[in-house]
Amino acid sequence: MPTPSPAPLRHPREVLLGAQAGAVWLPACDHYAGVEARMRKSLALQAEWSARHGTCLFDVTLDCEDGAPVGGEAEHAALVVELVRGLDWAAPVPPRVGVRVHPVDHPAFEADVATIVGAVGARLTHLMIPKVETAGDVARAVVAVDAAGAPRLPLHVLIESPAAVHRAFEIAAHPRVASLSFGLMDFVSAHGGAIPATAMTVQGQFEHPLVCRAKLEVASAAHAHGKVPSHGVVTEFRDRQAVQRAAERAAGAFGYTRMWSIHPDQIEPIVTAFRPRPDEVEQAAEIIGRAAAADWAPISHQGYLHDRASFRYFWQVLERAHATGVALPETVRGHFR
Repeated sequence: MPTPSPAPLRHPREVLLGAQAGAVWLPACDHYAGVEARMRKSLALQAEWSARHGTCLFDVTLDCEDGAPVGGEAEHAALVVELVRGLDWAAPVPPRVGVRVHPVDHPAFEADVATIVGAVGARLTHLMIPKVETAGDVARAVVAVDAAGAPRLPLHVLIESPAAVHRAFEIAAHPRVASLSFGLMDFVSAHGGAIPATAMTVQGQFEHPLVCRAKLEVASAAHAHGKVPSHGVVTEFRDRQAVQRAAERAAGAFGYTRMWSIHPDQIEPIVTAFRPRPDEVEQAAEIIGRAAAADWAPISHQGYLHDRASFRYFWQVLERAHATGVALPETVRGHFR
């Protein structure tokens, strides 16, 4: 009687991750640019980083909301199409490019989607929808995107008001939503002066109770549905240390796994802040290596019992390390080829 073939080894992501454990993966930094010169510079910088690191460490989101001059929305959308088409899509590490369009109730929204998604929707990693208030806004965006010919294009949504924060769990539940971002400036402004301007600073935004509560709600809603919570901007863009401290606080205390950059100088501090420490990577590699060898049965490691609940955490450490350019131990490197 022939000996049965061994079952094929399953990838850790297949074994360990579920609906509430990182169903969506995105780079740790999302860099926004809306002026033509800055859009071109950002796309060139992404290509340079990707060639150097062998993986794409940050997304570039071309901005049609704040980037388009009033009355020049159509021309700006056409420029975005030109820029996306002109990228090197045959590069060893392909570009990762998204677009922020106007809100769904803006007169330019439908035209933005028809022009951009209709032309290059298959190339985009995401479409950012700003000022989302309800799941109905997401549904309206989906109709427009699908009509433009991109029924699988993921949507990122920007939560910018107290009412939107209240509905964050409902919004995050929509299957086309891949990420929720928190819009600090509009959130503060929406309170009619009840929150001081200091809450928009790099320090104050981590201290004011209403802002902190909103950040936690958005992050919690995203994690509840396996989506990516993306922290908003730090306007003190020339203070690299302040940017890195803010990113570390967003990751370590508020549960964010991604953060916006609004200036090229912010990209490196953000990526660095989300990068796990070398000792964390080494520990995670040891545990995942032993777990895989045990066919994901419980193991003992340095006096601690580990099973699939903790395996999942340590696998995500390795994913975060890979996504932020950390060299992985050889024992686990093959999972990322």
